[in-house]
Amino acid sequence: MSGRPNPHATPLPEPSTIPEKGWHCSHFLYRFRRESMPHVLSPSCVANFRAALSPAGDVKPERLASYWISGHAADFAVLVMDPDPAKVDAVHQALIAPPLGQFIEPVWSFVSISEVSEYVPSIEQYRDRLIREGATEDSPELNAKVAAYERRLPMMNEQRLRPEIPDWPAACFYPMNKSRVPDANWFMESFSDRNAMMAEHAQSGIAFAGKVSQLITVGVGLDDWEWMVTLWGRNPDYLKDIVYKMRFDKASAKYAEFGPFYVGYRASAGEILEHCKVVESGE
Repeated sequence: MSGRPNPHATPLPEPSTIPEKGWHCSHFLYRFRRESMPHVLSPSCVANFRAALSPAGDVKPERLASYWISGHAADFAVLVMDPDPAKVDAVHQALIAPPLGQFIEPVWSFVSISEVSEYVPSIEQYRDRLIREGATEDSPELNAKVAAYERRLPMMNEQRLRPEIPDWPAACFYPMNKSRVPDANWFMESFSDRNAMMAEHAQSGIAFAGKVSQLITVGVGLDDWEWMVTLWGRNPDYLKDIVYKMRFDKASAKYAEFGPFYVGYRASAGEILEHCKVVESGE
């Protein structure tokens, strides 16, 4: 075999930590190590905590949101997104660095990258689906629906890749896989069948437009689970309702495997400290 490069080969991209399309995304969950605290956090630790959740300048990530977590599994969570993985991880490192780090224990994390799913239909695929569902070819109604989808698609894909985090009070986070068990192996199904099931799944979510916003990031090759689901809700009722409704879709009922669920409520650094009772009241 010749060691000479093929002059007709497509040039390879330059090595980089920056994804070609999406952003790095990390979910970090922590608990306060109250057993190690002499009383409450010192003023310097409080300042470090606030600074860690409000990075500025060159280390400021594109997206950062923090939540206090309901239940005993964790005290608070931080969701961070940026093209640069170093900016994402810097938030975590700031929280566990001395002297603050001795009072904070990481309990769970998920590393992923945002993407546009292969099941998002193109304009032509959307048109074909409407026709299969009974729309009349070249009718004004069909053309209007396709034109509206064409206008929405760039904005929807932008939200999938570089999402704006809504300032809504409730959120839940959970990892998931598609099953590989006998008679329910997602990856052995044809693309057309998988696409149809995901179209049904998406249709269920449309009923919650304006109530729930969703982000799916991919952990394949990056973490233990294949995907991370983040749901933001105007009200926690909507989070419960959408997850329940989607459990009946075939893509979930037959093929989905779910990891731990965490529910949180949007909060600033100061609100997290107050809620978790690790500072003097009013500090």
